[in-house]
Amino acid sequence: MIFGAGFLLAFSGGFFGLWGLRSDWLTGEGAKRRLCVLAVGTWGMTILAWLAVILGTYVIYPWYRAKPPAIPGVSLADYPKYLLLSDTQTADWHEFGMEWKEHIAWLAPILATAVAAIVTRHGRLLLQRPELRRIVLFLFSTAFLCAATAGLLGALINKAAPTR
Repeated sequence: MIFGAGFLLAFSGGFFGLWGLRSDWLTGEGAKRRLCVLAVGTWGMTILAWLAVILGTYVIYPWYRAKPPAIPGVSLADYPKYLLLSDTQTADWHEFGMEWKEHIAWLAPILATAVAAIVTRHGRLLLQRPELRRIVLFLFSTAFLCAATAGLLGALINKAAPTR
């Protein structure tokens, strides 16, 4: 959660860094410094996104999907997936919400990696070609929306069936 929140918080700095990357607004030295800061920032955000998704998938998610023992009368409070599925009112939180959360979360680091690679490799072109900058901003914004959607779904699911 901390890594995902860090990614979401750092997004605004990266977005406005990309938005302000215009050759008519910056001197040659200013552009060089801005590109360096932007490359470091986008790679930092990408690392945060990958850490959030990998830890969520391989550390937190197994607790969520833990199977309850076959003992009659066992409390499902410690088994969030099965707690959600046990009630028709909350089953959709798993069937729709968790399935979306699992898959959409992986798009955020993939798109963030694409943005960081483009900024690193083609930073000068971003200064000169506004259409390329708009494409990168679209990819960056999509990564943010994917991370925000996964975070929101995770928070709502955790409210319905907390992972202890």
